[in-house]
Amino acid sequence: MSAQRKILVVYYSRSGTTQRIAELLASELGADIEPVREPGAHATRAGARGYVRSLIDALCHRRVSVMPPVHDPSAYDAVVVGTPVWASCASAPAIAWLTGHRARIRRLALFCSFGGRGSHPALQQMAKAAGKSPLAVCAITAYDLHRRIDGDKRHRFAQKIIKRLARLQETEWVM
Repeated sequence: MSAQRKILVVYYSRSGTTQRIAELLASELGADIEPVREPGAHATRAGARGYVRSLIDALCHRRVSVMPPVHDPSAYDAVVVGTPVWASCASAPAIAWLTGHRARIRRLALFCSFGGRGSHPALQQMAKAAGKSPLAVCAITAYDLHRRIDGDKRHRFAQKIIKRLARLQETEWVM
């Protein structure tokens, strides 16, 4: 078996849903975790104004600033990035993080949380921002959370990441 894998889970969360998924996923993967943070006046997206601003940022593909990461993405075998979906778009802070660190990400996995639809275009937008095809993707709906089947989806996602990383690491060892 190859060396222990190092995984970083990065997430942006406005309401706390994506944060909770990220925390549970990081625990399952034995991964480090880091929130995407915005500087200064843009740091809060709380309340009705924050919600509207978030939607406008996503729909207009506005560039936003994010703070530098605490963890260096290039030090990890894989980076897992999560975002809420707003109007079939990934959050502007998650896109900004992916765009800013794309060259430092070796392997990528993506997840999103959303109300009912729009996960596919949001996940595609994230992959494009990172300039990489993901090892695995996962979309968790509010319905999944309500029915308590999010754990099964999250577990399958984590297992897919682990298996694909192991396969890639074995291939690299052989070469």
